[in-house]
Amino acid sequence: MRLKEALEQGIELLEKGGVPSPRLNAEVLLMHAARCDRAHLFVHGERELTDSERVHYGLYLRERLQVKPAQYITGHQEFWGLDFLVNPSVLIPRPETELAVEAALQIIRRRDSENSERTEDPERTEWTIADVGAGSGCIGIALATELPKARVIALDQSPQALETARANARRLGVEPRITFLLSDLLTPCSGEPLPPLQMIVSNPPYVSERDRQNVMPEVRDFEPPAAVFAGKSGLEIYSRLIPQAAQALRSGGYLVLELGYDVVEGVRGLLSPTHWDSVQWLPDLAGITRVVTARRVQ
Repeated sequence: MRLKEALEQGIELLEKGGVPSPRLNAEVLLMHAARCDRAHLFVHGERELTDSERVHYGLYLRERLQVKPAQYITGHQEFWGLDFLVNPSVLIPRPETELAVEAALQIIRRRDSENSERTEDPERTEWTIADVGAGSGCIGIALATELPKARVIALDQSPQALETARANARRLGVEPRITFLLSDLLTPCSGEPLPPLQMIVSNPPYVSERDRQNVMPEVRDFEPPAAVFAGKSGLEIYSRLIPQAAQALRSGGYLVLELGYDVVEGVRGLLSPTHWDSVQWLPDLAGITRVVTARRVQ
């Protein structure tokens, strides 16, 4: 069977099976089976698949028809232009989460620019950033690649997730600047306190248990429940994390949170003006409020 024939058969099979974006899924799975990129797939469409490639492609298609996410089949997901390893111990990075990275970078670069006008050494500022619920490490690693002088602390309650995050940091060349800690939100399990933080970034679980049956089966049945579901209201993690952040951040430090579509008002009520100012609500490309940033009152 030639590559182009395998692709068309895969598209037809996934389409009949009701899989969303059947062409994209078939391409991704065929590229993984044939160990090739998209350009090779189309330039060399007449190439015959080996027996091994054909068998693996069939297995991948079968798994996708059983609703297993393509990212868990291939073991990879792109985020911030970087290739991340993913597995069922971590949430699959979403494009929407890049907005949290963008928001964090805008704050840091603005503050660094302001500081450079007040000091003779514009490179003096070094940020200590906590990535809470790090999962694959996508947020912290993306920030580390953009901020070569920053120190990142990746926190997660799952040892398996931290192993995946560490592997990603190693592959992407930023492991020496990231500390990986098993924790309950901002409380390390070791009992050692965190250093003073200038920024906390998090994409916490925010889906309520009452919405479980409305969640796509790819997410509900395969992604780690602790990274998806927050509790009865969806606000449970925010209601713990925001007060902890107020204690852990330095005066004038920043909190950057990704939001679920239905938690905005609840989070608004948690950002007390006693502790937080300069609150900004940022929409995604669909116009949904996706990220909130707030400054710890000085």
